[in-house]
Order: sequence, then structure tokens, then C-alpha cells
Amino acid sequence: MTKRVLVVAAHADDETLGCGGTIAMHVSQGDSVTVMFMTDGVSSRNNNSDDSSRRKTASNQAMTALGVSDVRQLNFPDNKMDSVPLLDVVKHIEIVIDDIKPEIVYTHFALDLNVDHRVTHSAVMTACRPLSWSSIKKILSFEVLSSTEWNSSSIEQFFPNYIVDISDFWNKKLAALKCYDDEMRKFPHSRSYKCVEALAILRGASHGFNKAEAFTVERILAE
Repeated sequence: MTKRVLVVAAHADDETLGCGGTIAMHVSQGDSVTVMFMTDGVSSRNNNSDDSSRRKTASNQAMTALGVSDVRQLNFPDNKMDSVPLLDVVKHIEIVIDDIKPEIVYTHFALDLNVDHRVTHSAVMTACRPLSWSSIKKILSFEVLSSTEWNSSSIEQFFPNYIVDISDFWNKKLAALKCYDDEMRKFPHSRSYKCVEALAILRGASHGFNKAEAFTVERILAE
């Protein structure tokens, strides 16, 4: 039976870094996948008008590489989502949830270093309150290199307990990631191609797969 899937990412490229292989897997299974971007990912930078156009082109190309046709782009302030009342963010997510009625939701880990990631997580969890009429059966949080592993050692770390084998979908994840080449860095930066692949290999080999993506479970309702 096919599923309706919603991926809520603060910035275009987070979705590919965090769950690009899983998105490709869902598409291959015939699931309906919607990807929602909360910011343009660049408006906090200098010369952001040119950057915004390139980032939009990159995200369109990445979505094509992953097989996603339903993309929702919002325009909250990049790297300043904490300046917006949480309720405003929640309402925009609720609109999409009411529209597509997802059964599975993917979003950021609650304690990422990046503030937009944290606000997005809080807004998603609020919008996905476990009400009797909710369509949502599963919520999973993904890791994003250069944010999740950079959070303070004094707070809870990302300990995954839900693993998705992406061995057959690594090439699609990599193709999507290459669309965001402007956002990638040279090794040994953790947001480098080499490190992204190393993480996929580690998550996979730790559970008997060639490559995998890892998540923390926020909610799973038995079916």
C-alpha cells in the first residue's frame, strides 16, 4: 500500500543530506512525496539575490533527481527563524498537512546547532500533535552533517534508532547532492562528499547494509 510522505526541511539541501536516499526509496515504492522548504537558505548572505536564484535552480534539479514533483517553498528569514512567532511557522505547516494528509513525516533533529533546524523541528512537532483525526502515523528526525554533530556536548546527542537501507538509492542521493555543489565543502569539512559517503557507509555497516540513513523516532503508531 502506498504512503503519503512529507519532508520538512529548513533549507534546500537539508532534505538530501538528511534523507535523500530515503526519499528516493519512497518514490520507487510509488509513495507520494512532498518536500517543504522553510527558507530560501541564502537570504542571510551577501549578494543573496544571485544566491537565491542559484539555490532555487539547485533545489529544482535535486528534486528531479530524487523523483519529487510536489515542492512547497516558504520564505521565512534564513538563519533567523527564531525571530518569527512559532505559531506563524506552525500554521504554514498545518496548511500543507491539511492539504496532503501525510502518514509519514521527516524533519530535523530537535537539537541541531542551526537555529532554523531547531525551530523547524518544534513547529513540525506542534503541527503534528497526536489528535484523533490526524493522518500522521510516523515522525522521524534526520541528521544533517555540519549541524547535528556540531551541537553542544552538554546537551543530548543524536542517537539513531531507525535505520533505512539506501544501498540501492545512494546514486540518486549523490546525484541530488551534486545539484547543491555550491553548498558543499572540501574534505575534511563534514559537509563534503567524502564525509557524506563515509556517514552513509558507517550507518549502513553498523546495521549490516552497504549504505544507510539514520533517524531518531519521534512517533510510531502501530498499524
